[in-house]
Amino acid sequence: MEQLRQKKLFLLDIDGTICKGEGLIDGAKAFLETIRQSGGQFIFITNNATRGTRDYIRFFRRLGVETGPDQYITAAYATIQYLKTHCADKLIYGLATDSFLQECRENGLRITTSLQSGIDCVLVSYDNQLNYDKIKDVCRLLTEGEPEYIATNPDLVCPVEFGYLPDCGAICNMIETATGKRPRFIGKPEPAMVEYALALTGCSPEQTLVVGDRLYTDILCGVHAGVDTALVLSGEATLQDAAAFAHSPRYLFPSVKELAAAIAPARAAAPAAPQAVSAQVHAV
Repeated sequence: MEQLRQKKLFLLDIDGTICKGEGLIDGAKAFLETIRQSGGQFIFITNNATRGTRDYIRFFRRLGVETGPDQYITAAYATIQYLKTHCADKLIYGLATDSFLQECRENGLRITTSLQSGIDCVLVSYDNQLNYDKIKDVCRLLTEGEPEYIATNPDLVCPVEFGYLPDCGAICNMIETATGKRPRFIGKPEPAMVEYALALTGCSPEQTLVVGDRLYTDILCGVHAGVDTALVLSGEATLQDAAAFAHSPRYLFPSVKELAAAIAPARAAAPAAPQAVSAQVHAV
C-alpha cells in the first residue's frame, strides 16, 4: 500500500469511471476534491472523442466540477497529434462527431465528410450522428483503394445511464466484417496519453496512477506506459473479468468513492492511516 500513498498524479478515465452518461458517478466529485485537497493533481485521459476539450470543460462545469484545458488528454487530441505528424498533407475522410471534426480543422487538418477524389486517409471515431451512408462511404474507400486507416480508440461499448452503446471499436468491427480492413488505433491502450501527461506535469511513473473501468484499454494503457493501475467496477469490467485478465490491475475498487476513502487518510498522515488504508484498499 505504500506506493498508493505516494501517488501525486491521477490519470482518470471518464466514462464508467467518473461519469455514466450525462451525470457523475456517486462519490466522483468528492474524489476529485480529495485529490486536490491532498496536494495531488488529476488529468482526464479518455478515449471518448465525442467532445473536444472546451466541450468537456463546459460539461463538467454543469456538473459542478471546475477544470482547465491542461486537465484533458483525449483520444481526439492524441489522434490529432498523430495526424499532424503523419497525415498533414493528406485529404482525410472523417467519420466522427461535428465537435471532433471541427477540432481537426482548427489544427490545420484537411477533413472532408463527402466522397471526393484525392482522399488518402480514413479516420473513424465514435459518432452519435452515425448513419448508414457514412458506413457505406468508409467501406467504399477501404475497398476501392488503400488509404491510411486510423481510428481513435478500440472501446467496444460506451457506458450510459441504461447500460451501453456501441463505441468506436464496435463500429470498426462492423467495417472490418465488410472490408477485411482493421485500423491503426491511437487511443488507449497505446501509452501516448500517459506519456503526454508525464511530460506535461513532470511527474514520474512511480508517482502516477491510471484509474479506469476497462481492462483492455485503461489498465493495459497503464501497463504499456509502466505506471500503476487501479480498476473500478463502476463501468464495463467485472470482478470475474479482472481475475481472468492477463495483466492484473495493481488496485481494485468498487468505484472512485472507495478510492477516495483510501487516499484521504493515507495523505493525512494520521497515526491510524496505515490501518485505515489497508482496510479499504483492494490490492491485486
